[in-house]
Amino acid sequence: MKESAKASPASDQESFHMTPDEFRRRGHEVVDWIADYFKKIEDHPVLSRVVPGEIRASLPASAPLQGESFGAMLQDVENLILPGITHWQSPNFFAYFPSNNSGPSILGDLLSSGFGVQGMLWATSPACTELETHVLDWLVPMLGLPEKFLSTTSGGGVIQDTASSASLCALLAARERATNFASNEHGCDGKLVAYTSSQAHSSIEKDVKIAGLGRKNLRLIDVDENFAMQPEALAAQIQQDREAGLIPCFVCATVGTTSSNAIDPLPPIGRICRKQNLWFHVDAAMSGTAALCPEFRHIQDGLEFADSYAFNPHKWMFTNFDCDCFYVADRKALIQTLSVLPEYLKNKATESGSVFDYRDWQIPLGRRFRALKLWFVIRHYGVEGLQHHIRKHVSLAQQFASWVKDDEQFELAAPAPLNLVCFRHKGGDEINQQIIDRLNRSGDLYLTHTRLNDRLTLRFCVGQTNTELRHVEGAWKRIQEEAKS
Repeated sequence: MKESAKASPASDQESFHMTPDEFRRRGHEVVDWIADYFKKIEDHPVLSRVVPGEIRASLPASAPLQGESFGAMLQDVENLILPGITHWQSPNFFAYFPSNNSGPSILGDLLSSGFGVQGMLWATSPACTELETHVLDWLVPMLGLPEKFLSTTSGGGVIQDTASSASLCALLAARERATNFASNEHGCDGKLVAYTSSQAHSSIEKDVKIAGLGRKNLRLIDVDENFAMQPEALAAQIQQDREAGLIPCFVCATVGTTSSNAIDPLPPIGRICRKQNLWFHVDAAMSGTAALCPEFRHIQDGLEFADSYAFNPHKWMFTNFDCDCFYVADRKALIQTLSVLPEYLKNKATESGSVFDYRDWQIPLGRRFRALKLWFVIRHYGVEGLQHHIRKHVSLAQQFASWVKDDEQFELAAPAPLNLVCFRHKGGDEINQQIIDRLNRSGDLYLTHTRLNDRLTLRFCVGQTNTELRHVEGAWKRIQEEAKS
């Protein structure tokens, strides 16, 4: 029998809460629904086909006066919400960078939601803080990172929501170090300057606005033929700014740029920062996960010079969004930059100085128990399991790149060091736009684009949890078909 959409009137109820028994029953239904979703995910068009406003138009104009049954809610997810989902977990999702997940990650996140802790202080849930510290220490040898990022040294790691927040925290610490913490008291005076490459993520531009440096004080450094930052251009710009009476304070290098997966040369950039006493931040948001495999660790050569480093397990390490691992070599500078201690947060553990209060390592006060899902992922897969999947994704991308090189119609637009292939049809921008539009409308796969050397370029990123050779082969076949249309 179909469940009624309405529950009992308020006058007949003693409590509006879901009972533990009902939660257990409904929880099983949701897990079953998610499991079925994963089994049939390839049946859905990867890119949602709804038009703007369509989802809202299908929803009631006002909230229900009386509570509705859970069955009705789940049915509306199926009928109303699912059509508006772009299926990021589809094995045919090759757009942007991946935002993959996995069963252990979802279950770890469920436990985090169940605990419902607010982990702003060690005292507000010691396990939330100590597990996070421990898991981020695990990752240092797993990724071959410098030992200065371990919590047992003067540095340490913390989970941010995204790499955008991590780079902002690094920039704020750089700002304060350069002004001897005067900016926290008096604000910026327009003289501080930050540097990154012209191919860096747009979040750096947003960061300089938020941090008060101003967009005009962000220098976008020229790149080489492989779209990586030119160290000599960086050095020249720093010298020019010093001569103009400005104060260089921050450099962000990228390991795997968003457009082309270019890898900035960290050693010479790091040496420039060391010589000039600039904060050196390294953003490895997606590509950093590749360092789980020793054969790919060359991408982070030069991290010994870095003051901070960030990568996102929520991109390519099977940990659902949001989860960024942010490391600093000197946690004191970060904490001094971000710490505010009102009376209502004072407690004996904090005053003892023997614990981490991660509220002082991030922008917001509140924080979720994100470490649980990351802990579950690492324990479920083990280092070898994670390495297996990273190697497979890189191998699939390299296979795709070889097909592009061997096809007379297409060409590679940039080197493909890991799992992103940038390519284009030789016929020019118009035909490339037509190819991507037709592919995305078909629902068979999802690609996104960029511009490299001012030419429209298609991006093909392999990184979803369940992507196999047959999906990559199918995508290449469809691309070839559309190129002939």
